Amino acid sequence: MLAQLVAATTATYDTPTLDWHALAPLIVLVSTLVVALIVDSIVAKQQSGALPSIVGLGLLGSLVPIITLAIHDDTARSMFGGAIVIDRFALLMSAFFVVVGYLTVLLSTNYIAEGDYYEGEYYFLLLASVIGMVFMASARDLISIFVALELLSIPAYLLAAWRKRDRVGVEGGLKYYLMGVFASAVMLYGMSLIFGGTGETHLAAIRESMAGGFGAEPVATIGIVLTLVGFGFKVSAVPFHNWAPDTYEGAPTPITAFLSVASKAAGFVAILQLMFVGFVGQANVLRPMMLILAIATMTVANVIAIRQTNVVRMFAYSSVAQAGFLLAPLAVITAADGGVNDKIVSSVVLYLMAYALMNMGAFAVIIAVSRRTGTGEMDAWGGLFSYAPGLASTMAVFLFALGGIPPMVGWFVKFQLFQAVINAETASAYVLAVVMAVNTVISMAYYLGLIRRMFVDDAPDGDTSPIKVPVPLVAAMGLTAVALVVFGFLPHILTDLADSALLAFGTGS
Repeated sequence: MLAQLVAATTATYDTPTLDWHALAPLIVLVSTLVVALIVDSIVAKQQSGALPSIVGLGLLGSLVPIITLAIHDDTARSMFGGAIVIDRFALLMSAFFVVVGYLTVLLSTNYIAEGDYYEGEYYFLLLASVIGMVFMASARDLISIFVALELLSIPAYLLAAWRKRDRVGVEGGLKYYLMGVFASAVMLYGMSLIFGGTGETHLAAIRESMAGGFGAEPVATIGIVLTLVGFGFKVSAVPFHNWAPDTYEGAPTPITAFLSVASKAAGFVAILQLMFVGFVGQANVLRPMMLILAIATMTVANVIAIRQTNVVRMFAYSSVAQAGFLLAPLAVITAADGGVNDKIVSSVVLYLMAYALMNMGAFAVIIAVSRRTGTGEMDAWGGLFSYAPGLASTMAVFLFALGGIPPMVGWFVKFQLFQAVINAETASAYVLAVVMAVNTVISMAYYLGLIRRMFVDDAPDGDTSPIKVPVPLVAAMGLTAVALVVFGFLPHILTDLADSALLAFGTGS
């Protein structure tokens, strides 16, 4: 097997062709990483306030080549024998990760500067994780997918345990690391089984080998299941979710937001690539696996979320439940390419984009309120509307959007998930749609519970002095809230983006 791997690798990568325009987003991000490292090494800790601006500008700067690639070229660009493909899907998801990274910088600016943290290392690791996510968006090979996963995960392990003097932070970071390493080992073993049976690492070649007969072998089923289980951890699907509540509560709140959105999205990007490029012919294996994961994930997480008394833990279980909704369309994948698969990919990408706005905005409000209360307990949110009506109203927008209440875009993207499931027109699809509807109602119980505390309950300490919110947090809340409302009235903007991602993704005809 080792000889096969060496032969395949040398045959494919003898003369790599580099497309500098296609690599420009990564080049800009890596250059920003180097600049941030140099600035941090020569500037005193007390004068490192320029780092958020440097990293933020670098992230925004990487959008320029992404936009130029999207505008001037409709064809996919392939490098390293097809291991890296820059197509519409890769460009859209790269822009997604860059925007989420920028929002995380806005959330982090005052939080990190005012805490006992080293800013240089923090922003270095954050940017390194974003680079791994951008790399993941264009990975079309088992090796490149694994490298991208480790590049985005290792900095995230360190960031999750950043509050090293806090027992909860250390415990959460350690759980995330240990379970992440275990999941990576399981995934790598699954990949090795697939390579052993196909002799290929490229997803397109694996798809052909699966169709050629290997897909009917039991070892292929085991390889597919183990590979996807590894990414089930990354998206915090039940029963691989146990790390999420403790990690989210113990990590710095901006990193909690980052993990709940960007890290989860990276996992789904890999799952989409594997399922719709490499394993699409194995629908008989994928459908029952995703059906069980989707139902268990959304149901278990929503039921547990109702009983939470800490707002961050509530959002941790909410994030797990949202992963269940995202897994639901994948349970109706078809073996043949066509409209059903197109709708599945489009609905998942669409929901990821809207979910990023909802969750990042909500965590911006959580950070702002925590500056005043000093705690994450939900009782501290009592009477928020009486002394911070802007924060309470903004949080209500995000909570209504997460629950799928119009006119915010949350209702539209959730409807698209339902539509993608029902389009399959099978008994299991209808059952899954009913479970999704029931869980939507359950989720509203804890979302409305927090709204009731903010608007109906009294302030627990009787202090109704206003909250001073830093400008970066105001910017993050404003951008996300306005985007949710605008996209709610003009959802075709997001649907056009999601549909365009299918042009070179390989699910269409």
